[in-house]
Amino acid sequence: MATLDISRLTPKERLELIGELWDSLSPADVPLTPAHEAELDRRLATFDADRREAIPWEDLDAELDRRSR
Repeated sequence: MATLDISRLTPKERLELIGELWDSLSPADVPLTPAHEAELDRRLATFDADRREAIPWEDLDAELDRRSR
């Protein structure tokens, strides 16, 4: 396996590499603990209960972009 000198990468490039590595994993590669599964179940139930109050990602992204200017 070839080695990669990550010190030569910019922070943006390193973050992109992290994303690529994460995306290369299947769900079976990342087992959840029972506590994590319970937390995900709790969050999904909360989301389902409050779905009408959810903000679409596009709206949130636009608002964050507006605030960062």
